[in-house]
Amino acid sequence: MDCGLIGRKLGHSFSPKIHSLLGNYPYRLIPLEPEEVGDFLRKGEFHGLNVTIPYKKTVMEYCAELTPAARRIGSVNTILRRPDGTLLGDNTDYDGFLYLLKSAGAQVEGRKALVLGSGGASLTVRSVLSELGAREIITISRSGENNYQNLDRHADAQIIVNATPVGMYPGNGVSPVDLDQFPQCEGVFDLIYNPSKTQLLLQAQRRGLIWGNGLGMLVAQAKAASERFQAKKLPDELVADITAKLERETKNILLIGMPGCGKTTIGKALAQKLGRPLADVDEKIIEEACCSIPHIFASEGEEGFRVREHRALAQIAKESGQVISAGGGIVTRPENRDRMEENSVVVWLRRDLDKLPTDGRPVSQSVPREELYRRRAPLYEAMAQVTVDNNGTVEDTVDEIIRKVME
Repeated sequence: MDCGLIGRKLGHSFSPKIHSLLGNYPYRLIPLEPEEVGDFLRKGEFHGLNVTIPYKKTVMEYCAELTPAARRIGSVNTILRRPDGTLLGDNTDYDGFLYLLKSAGAQVEGRKALVLGSGGASLTVRSVLSELGAREIITISRSGENNYQNLDRHADAQIIVNATPVGMYPGNGVSPVDLDQFPQCEGVFDLIYNPSKTQLLLQAQRRGLIWGNGLGMLVAQAKAASERFQAKKLPDELVADITAKLERETKNILLIGMPGCGKTTIGKALAQKLGRPLADVDEKIIEEACCSIPHIFASEGEEGFRVREHRALAQIAKESGQVISAGGGIVTRPENRDRMEENSVVVWLRRDLDKLPTDGRPVSQSVPREELYRRRAPLYEAMAQVTVDNNGTVEDTVDEIIRKVME
């Protein structure tokens, strides 16, 4: 049973990994140029296919039959070759978005929903919202009747779904809308899954709203497709299990803590044990400034250093699957919090004060250790999802981080 994914640019696709966890069948990436799609489908050297942009509409003309979901949505993301050689076109993105809403506990019935974007993904979103009984569904586009210049018309929106690429890697840190415009909003959903938390979702989280990203949707639609490929029902809990596994493997582990608490030493050992690259924020600053951190403090002051630090953090933290060592004072700037949370599990590396050195650390030398800890400990605690004490061996600390973050 030969299966795969067709599209134009597939280099960073999670699909092979997901399908390897869904069943024991070959699954490969098949990048095609537009002029190659027809010949590939006519040859039929496959059992099942997933289809991604830009071919979800293109493939429809080659399908002898479309499922009701594919007809209703107007696009195909799954193709099954039947015994007679003809192609059945289906759309499991519907299953994926339905899972995203239900797993988050979203209440759609009777609500007004705002769908950002008018592309193919928005058609799936509208179809699911309609089936779940949304009272009103408004599509926001750049130039349509309902656009980003007249959002005030829809300040009463209760559900917001981003079906645009705004905020997607590598364009992290921007949002298609400001949630402060929607005081009645109850839930926010973003089809993007890289970064794990877009700027839109970070704002939703801060407001205490129901929210969800596109990773669970991706896995749920893959499960539905795999069930078609294998002609059998798969356990529902597979979606949550695979989603959690992908989150653990792709999220950065970002170490914070007092100067001298061992972030660099532990970071190197942790990266080596996990087989991940190590990124050091201070080293990035030094590399770009072409001088030492004490020299930056002396010539630009702490404010100049913090500006450089934020820029370095933003560049590093948008990537995935790393171990990141951050400077001790990175928590003092509120603007760093979003960059730390968007793609990372933040670990507070805590160490007894009497074991903290102060040499070569500008702030540690100018402020007594105890006072510095008093100021920063609440910030470390607020920003960290995990706390690990580093008072024993390097090996013990590394193992404890792995246990708390990866298992």
